[in-house]
Amino acid sequence: MKCPRRQFLGLAAGAVALPVMSRIARGQAYPARPVRIIIGFPAGGGADIVARLLGQWLSERLGQPFIIENRPGAGSNIAAEAVVRAVPDGYTLLLITLPANAVNAALYEKLNFNFVRDIAPVASLTRDPNVMEVNPSLPVKTVPEFIAYAKVNPGKINMASTGIGGAQHIAGELFMEMTGVQLNHVPYRGAAPALTDLISGQVQVFFDVTTSSIEHIKAGRVRALAVTTAARSEALPDIPTVGDFVPGYEASNIRGIGAPKNMPVGIIDKLNKEINAALGDPKIKTRLADLGATVLAGSPAEFGGLIMDETEKWAEVVKAGGIKPE
Repeated sequence: MKCPRRQFLGLAAGAVALPVMSRIARGQAYPARPVRIIIGFPAGGGADIVARLLGQWLSERLGQPFIIENRPGAGSNIAAEAVVRAVPDGYTLLLITLPANAVNAALYEKLNFNFVRDIAPVASLTRDPNVMEVNPSLPVKTVPEFIAYAKVNPGKINMASTGIGGAQHIAGELFMEMTGVQLNHVPYRGAAPALTDLISGQVQVFFDVTTSSIEHIKAGRVRALAVTTAARSEALPDIPTVGDFVPGYEASNIRGIGAPKNMPVGIIDKLNKEINAALGDPKIKTRLADLGATVLAGSPAEFGGLIMDETEKWAEVVKAGGIKPE
């Protein structure tokens, strides 16, 4: 016969185990209804393309629709806050885009959330470069030639971006900080109008995302000088990196999936496993490679560390450049 103390400890252990077991069970049954993936950018852009590829694969694999919901605005903060406020049950996810989500912590003084604290990392998806590209009429064909030209023509080169604090903007800010050149920042409301003005010569340089520009580069409408990642892009193997000429320079576009904090570990682990399986699918890898993206599989903890590193890195660039939101 058990003593009263042992009986109490046994009941207490059972009481603790029940919620854990129920969370695991929910993770195993997940998903039982449609899942939303919220994106902070308009339809048709690089983030949207990646999300829809993933959503279609997960829908077919898990038997429930993964619906892409675009909520652009406020530098992707509208989308992030919607996920922060959602029930942490696995049915509302966020397409994380770095550096955008990392930059906002330093760029906006009065956010209603703390991204690192309030978003649980689920899985990384892709890493891809920006491309430092110029209008073909600009008399430069290499990064050193561009730097030399910019230094003898200070303030005469217009640099396009898709908005203050966006990936294209801060890639350019980092370039200015590390080279000492002066470029006039001209923000646009998206890559399409920025590319239109780059092609027409209204602006002279653009650190654009590969997925937006690769067809224009191949068609000769813009001239690629370098990619911004540490390694060359498989989609543009003949194009050097900025770091080949500016040691230490690196700027990546990283995408992944996040969720509201306190989401059950069982659901996070299941999603991470399925997403990594998607990234290993040859058809998905080929499609992403065509867009200039490289798959970035990993654990939730690894993705969380990457978010922390990017947040610290870009906070320094925002501070050094005195960047303020629109």
